[in-house]
Parts: sequence; structure tokens; C-alpha cells
Amino acid sequence: MPVPWEALIPFGLVVTMFGATGTLTNITFRAQNQGKPPRYGLERWDDMMIARDNRLTGHNRGQTSDPIIRPTRP
Repeated sequence: MPVPWEALIPFGLVVTMFGATGTLTNITFRAQNQGKPPRYGLERWDDMMIARDNRLTGHNRGQTSDPIIRPTRP
């Protein structure tokens, strides 16, 4: 059975576009989370810790041992 060589160019383009889209999506999600992967399956405890981290550092993923709470952004 012969190989349809004409179909390999569109197939390569589709694979490349899906790969580029997935890579760029991953880069944007990690850029928003300070280089860490996104969180999934959060519970109430996780939500409380995210709110605490946001109050302490001003970012949802930041952590610090400083007990002084920064003023919240409006």
C-alpha cells in the first residue's frame, strides 16, 4: 500500500500547531504562577492557605515566614 506523501505536510503542520499551542499555554500558566504548575482539586484548606499567602505576600503562590501582613490591594 503506497504512502500518500502529500498528506504528510498538512499532518506535520497540524502536529506543530498543536504542539506550539500546548507549549505556549503551559508557559502562560506557569508565568502566572511564578514558575510553578497550576493547582487542581483544591479543598477548603487549600483555599484558606491561598488567601493567607495572598495576604502575606501579595501573590497567590508566594510564601514567606514574615508574620507581618501586607495591605491588600483594592
